[in-house]
Amino acid sequence: MAEILIVDDEPDLAEMLADLLMEQGHLVRIASNGDEGLRALAVRHPDLVLLDVEMPLLDGPGMAYQMLVRDCGLEEVPIVLLSGVVGLPSVAARVGTPYFLPKPYAPRDVVSLCDRALKEQRAPTPPRVAARR
Repeated sequence: MAEILIVDDEPDLAEMLADLLMEQGHLVRIASNGDEGLRALAVRHPDLVLLDVEMPLLDGPGMAYQMLVRDCGLEEVPIVLLSGVVGLPSVAARVGTPYFLPKPYAPRDVVSLCDRALKEQRAPTPPRVAARR
């Protein structure tokens, strides 16, 4: 069982994802935007963050950047991007995550990608961060 934070501004979609992942035995929390997601991360560190790209207040890439630049122990948390944005592979490359899934997606694909990310535990490494390592 893993703890997963879902950050998505579409409440129905976030609830569907939460139900799907709870059926797999995971503990799930939901935030409706990047700012709320960062506040949730300050309370509890999840094992995985499922992140929408386009959201109000603070978008997914902005939240991922904040996770990486703050000295808060979140640098190693895998991020899965789920989005209907055009150019999702490029966005994922800028965030530095190998885990992304374009909308629309099948529920089994979300479960499979989350399982893979939890197993591999590959932290995001954006190009400029990777160059410094």
